Amino acid sequence: MTTAQAAIVLDSPRVEDGAAIWRIARDSEVLDLNSSYSYLLWCRDFAATSVVARGTDGEPIAFVTGYVRPERPHTLLVWQVAVDHAHRGQGLAGVLLDALTARVAGGGIHTVETTVTPDNTASDRLFSSYAERHRASLTREVLFDGGLFPEGTHQPEVLYRISPITA
Repeated sequence: MTTAQAAIVLDSPRVEDGAAIWRIARDSEVLDLNSSYSYLLWCRDFAATSVVARGTDGEPIAFVTGYVRPERPHTLLVWQVAVDHAHRGQGLAGVLLDALTARVAGGGIHTVETTVTPDNTASDRLFSSYAERHRASLTREVLFDGGLFPEGTHQPEVLYRISPITA
């Protein structure tokens, strides 16, 4: 862990963090931005399967949101990962992902899923290196073809499945 990472506190998100998380997602310029309301709900309903990094002022500077798939109760779906511009390049996304999966692995989670568009090289690197660090297999397959999205210009969403995850 770097000195910069050591000054950061990892925590479960609170409803009060919803606006900051929405801003970080918006400013990422990569993520599909959800409504601000959805981030408030996420912080309320999925705090146990999400994590935020807090800066020295206590405000969120990065987050990972996820949920346990109802049809696959041993699978954590990572919904979004974002780091504030001022804190990028420090390995913070990987630290958050490791911390979250360590926390949920104790609850029986042994698979992590996420989706990544083909042009999102940062996310591809994040999840590929995560699988390597954890000596887990990584498979990829198209989950949603771009033509399924109403705007007609969305890239395909490729499902990354990483397993096994251990505590």
